[in-house]
Amino acid sequence: MAKLFKIALAEASPRIGILLSLPSPEIVEICAEAGFDWLFIDMEHGLLDFAAVQRMVQAAAGRVPCIVRVPANEPAWIGKALDTGADGLIFPHVNSAAEAAACVRAALYSPQGARSIGVARSQGYGLRIREDLASANSRVTLIAQAEHIDAVGAVVSILEVPGLDAVFIGPLDLSASLGIPGQTGDVRVQDAIGTVLGAAKARGIPAGIFAAGLEAAQAAAQKGFAFVCADTDGTLLAGAARQLIDGIRAR
Repeated sequence: MAKLFKIALAEASPRIGILLSLPSPEIVEICAEAGFDWLFIDMEHGLLDFAAVQRMVQAAAGRVPCIVRVPANEPAWIGKALDTGADGLIFPHVNSAAEAAACVRAALYSPQGARSIGVARSQGYGLRIREDLASANSRVTLIAQAEHIDAVGAVVSILEVPGLDAVFIGPLDLSASLGIPGQTGDVRVQDAIGTVLGAAKARGIPAGIFAAGLEAAQAAAQKGFAFVCADTDGTLLAGAARQLIDGIRAR
């Protein structure tokens, strides 16, 4: 069984993951066998409903942590994502400490939060309700996504929210919030990324980033990011397919 993701993030080596947007338990199994350290299951942009997410978490079979990005920071979405047995959540578009605190509150059981108590996979379909109530708050990893310049300005207060375990940077939306969509290499985007990373390091909080591709992922690891999303299932497949067909045709 994989160790708790929040514990793994405290270790020296960066954790390398992949974003999964296609509703395929088989892709989960492939990525687990390949050796990824964590799986970013994306409900915000992916073609995933809760049934698909649960099948994907089941396919991981505890071998690799499954972190679900909810489509919106609403209590019902947050609770249902955790009910699948996910190891943690990424909260998109967190731009203030108040927003981060609301997310944490929705994800934790009382008295630390106000998560609704359900009967689903996480609770053993009713057989492990007491166990889940006793352990879930310490087991799940809660991550705020900083992907807007407003989040950069509020990063210190966001990182001080009790119960928040890590911060994850989305460079593409961050660039869009600066009026330069897609220009993630621009000095303004890089300075904003550095601000978030520096604030997290200063407080001993793990920081992660989406850094698609080998070179970008290596660079992120060298900068001290604790966890890196190195690609997506769609782009990885599309790139391999294009490389294969172009190679054949070139001969």
